[in-house]
Amino acid sequence: MKYLLVIAVVAIFYLYLKKQRTPLRPPPKAGPPLAPPQPMLACAHCGLHLPARDALVDAAGQPYCSEAHRRAGARSDS
Repeated sequence: MKYLLVIAVVAIFYLYLKKQRTPLRPPPKAGPPLAPPQPMLACAHCGLHLPARDALVDAAGQPYCSEAHRRAGARSDS
């Protein structure tokens, strides 16, 4: 029985040393840099928020999410 105990202690010590000797994993490589945040505008007709670069703007400067909403015009909140 004492031989099993000695073998178990030696095995645990061996595994501990083996774990200590393994090198740490290198950090993952960084991907491409993220694009800066885009300004968001609300559609004057339905209120949908969309990036400013995707908005359609009428002559008065009102942003719209689609051509149909631009033609329909701004909603009246009365």
